[in-house]
Amino acid sequence: MRAARSLQVSGIVQGVGFRPFVYRQAVRWSLCGWVLNASDGVHIHLEGEEAALEGFLGELTDRAPLAAMLTSVEVEEASLEGFEEFTIRPSQELSQADTLVSPDIATCALCREELFDPKNQRYHYPFINCTNCGPRFTIIDGLPYDRPQTSMADFEMCTACEGEYHNPLDRRFHAQPNACFDCGPTLQLWRSDTDYVIGFDQPSSDDLIAEVVALLEAGGIVAIKGLGGYHLACDATNEEAVATLRRRKRRVAKPFALMVRDLSMAMTLCQVSYREASLLTGSVRPIVLLERKPASQQAPLAFSVAGNLHELGIMLPATPVQHLLMALVDRPLVMTSGNIREEPIISAEQEAHELLGSVADAFLDNNRAILSRYDDSVVRAISERVFMVRRARGYAPRPIPFPFSSHDKDRADILATGPEQKATFCLTRGRQAFVSQHLGDLESASAFSAWLKTLGLYQRLFDLTYQVVVSDMHPEYLSTKWARAQQEARMEVQHHHAHIAAVLAEQQALGAAGDAGDSALIGRVIGIAFDGTGFGEDETIWGGEALIASLAGFERFAHLRCVPLVGGPAAIKHPARMAWSYLRSLGLAAHEGAGALVARVGEDRLLLLDQIIAGRINSPLTSSIGRLFDAVSALIGICYESNYEGQAAVELEAALYDPSTGEPVVDPSPVESAQRYRFELDDAGGQGDRVFDPTPVLAALLDDLFAGANPALLSLRFHNAVVELIAQLSDAARSQTGLSTVALGGGVFMNRYLLTKVLPLLRSEGFTVLLSRDLPANDGCISYGQAAVAAEQMAELADFGIMLGS
Repeated sequence: MRAARSLQVSGIVQGVGFRPFVYRQAVRWSLCGWVLNASDGVHIHLEGEEAALEGFLGELTDRAPLAAMLTSVEVEEASLEGFEEFTIRPSQELSQADTLVSPDIATCALCREELFDPKNQRYHYPFINCTNCGPRFTIIDGLPYDRPQTSMADFEMCTACEGEYHNPLDRRFHAQPNACFDCGPTLQLWRSDTDYVIGFDQPSSDDLIAEVVALLEAGGIVAIKGLGGYHLACDATNEEAVATLRRRKRRVAKPFALMVRDLSMAMTLCQVSYREASLLTGSVRPIVLLERKPASQQAPLAFSVAGNLHELGIMLPATPVQHLLMALVDRPLVMTSGNIREEPIISAEQEAHELLGSVADAFLDNNRAILSRYDDSVVRAISERVFMVRRARGYAPRPIPFPFSSHDKDRADILATGPEQKATFCLTRGRQAFVSQHLGDLESASAFSAWLKTLGLYQRLFDLTYQVVVSDMHPEYLSTKWARAQQEARMEVQHHHAHIAAVLAEQQALGAAGDAGDSALIGRVIGIAFDGTGFGEDETIWGGEALIASLAGFERFAHLRCVPLVGGPAAIKHPARMAWSYLRSLGLAAHEGAGALVARVGEDRLLLLDQIIAGRINSPLTSSIGRLFDAVSALIGICYESNYEGQAAVELEAALYDPSTGEPVVDPSPVESAQRYRFELDDAGGQGDRVFDPTPVLAALLDDLFAGANPALLSLRFHNAVVELIAQLSDAARSQTGLSTVALGGGVFMNRYLLTKVLPLLRSEGFTVLLSRDLPANDGCISYGQAAVAAEQMAELADFGIMLGS
């Protein structure tokens, strides 16, 4: 018996080959009707035998394209209209947009085969793509996702490409960036020293790539326009080239990412697990932080790439241009963001030539506009679990599940403005949180301009509005100042509460019990929030916090002993200041083990620091454990000045590994060390929150330093003391509250060694440990956490009949 069904499919269903998939499935089941793109997703009308309809519906989600993400499929009975075939109708624009846009997708295997097949019409075409791969969000200007609303609108397809585009059985059916040598984007190569175009003819792209390779092999630096912006590339085995790039880019020490041709080349530099290999070769192709091979087994690499760090950031080619380039290069290349210091990645040709003209020797440009700038994503795998470090290309703008319960149906939508460093924003709609890509540090007008532009793009594409604006409490953050100037209802969320809330919200949203049910509720937890900087409720700088927290609120259970942040932000850039602040505050300044620090800084400078401390001149108190890591790094002679965020702590961690084995050094007296290197937990006599005091740890470290212990051993002992501290705090909190779930958040938990030790220790002591999943543990999660806190607090207000933002 014939019947009809009407379907509306929401999610990432445009630009991923979903309509051709629906067409093929409908033909397979002998169904008639149509499918079309609309602003609110994909609409389908089906007519056929009842059994065939059921068969189609059963396979719709099970066999959907890999790049698709179906968030809902609404099915209703419909009237038979007598269709005699199945067709793909033109797109339809509706007033309410509820569809999603796919992130950019790395070049697929089929396109790679065609790229290197001399018989294929797209042999060596630098912009080859299909519905399974290529640019998506970086070229889109509006929905529905059709060519006229992308930066491909300027390229009229040739007859051959037009035929593929309109053939439902072709892999390039409605592939909006579809093009070839005859009709598509082209490469252009500029030499900075001559200011002229080397070539722009489409058939000469091989010559242009070859010229780039020759420049790189000669020690040159080339700016290469990619999917989301420019990369700066040079020969990673050429010390002079890498040092020149550092000098020109003004990037003194921060490690560079590397691009390698394939997995085999990656394995000459680093240890690669199965999970890491799948990340390197998958459809996203992020930068993967890998542990270096022992020095004697590692392929040659310029020291200036990453110094003595234990990890290297490795990625494989993700675009046709990168594949063509790496096919001609027999060595790793530095492939770093095309920007100056922490400014946003550059995406436009004129801007690139103006700002990077003194950095790059040449520019490999193209004439396809980038409409949304995107950095490369960065991830790390530990024990086969993936941890996000920087969420950008390939992951954003895919929404993240958001906690939502049945009494939240009338909840106001939220804009959370996020932090200052590792900036993101978060816009919410029902069960979805749209967390932006990594937008850099909001410390300049250009960075904040990029933040505002991206916010406008998300609002326009996804039809997102907000009635409530949420921000950090720090009064000097640009995002906070902007939020305080808005007319909507406002809320402010403490930084470390947002860290823990982000972990809780991710876990709670992932446990949703069906479309109609509430998210799986997670109540209070023990929250360990360890990072560098966060404005506290008492207007001091927090960062070493043990909280008893839920989404709705928190109590400060314990914190690191406060010391002056000598000179304010200057202390972050000069870890020696923090070292002296700790020594002076804890009564350890006269210890013989401090001699090296005194000699390095100089007595005159230390006298000046003493005056600043005594007068409390621009020296707020801080409980930041990130600053304690800085202090220890300076004390044992590893890092006295920090040229990028977290440098002192990163180098301190790297120091505990033996480069000859790639493993942590071995403590000859671990039991004795554990007894001496132990934080002292003071219960404050039952008055107020507890304080954990690092005095015993620093005293033991100074003793060992004076006795001649090497920095690797001292770093190991300090790290182990922090591991034990986390267990100690968790146990104390459990004894008082009965809670046995611990949530870990904050930039300190980007530390590979800490995580590998903390997780098994807490689990062995009976704790359930919660960690971030789709977001970084660092400040990249803050906007999401802010939104989650605001949503929960609004829900509680609603229980009292108070509607914020309505």
